[in-house]
Amino acid sequence: MSEQKARNVLGDELEPCGIDPPAGFYRTGRCDTGLQDLGNHSVCAEVTAEFLEYTAARGNDLASPVPELGFPGLEPGDRWCLCAARWQEALEAGQAPPVRLASTEENALEVVRLADLRAHAIDG
Repeated sequence: MSEQKARNVLGDELEPCGIDPPAGFYRTGRCDTGLQDLGNHSVCAEVTAEFLEYTAARGNDLASPVPELGFPGLEPGDRWCLCAARWQEALEAGQAPPVRLASTEENALEVVRLADLRAHAIDG
């Protein structure tokens, strides 16, 4: 994470995504990225049952708890910072979950189009 304030895809200061469980690569509740985050966990999504099933079928089971990592598992309606590439993949498969633009870091735009994010936005 850099010293500068992270910006969202709208050019404003990045807002929190989810705190229960704490979202983000750094588990701060924010979708800010940095050098260690090779997966670009920048898209703040409100996960759906359909998306959870889709991503599990692709090898990333986000619904199952992983107690040794302190991860309780996600339920539909939870907000989570997704890898931009996984969100794009889900979009192409017709399974993209809704996103919160104010909480989606601008680095997502390296992978996904703002128009696509806007089309799935829950915050206008």
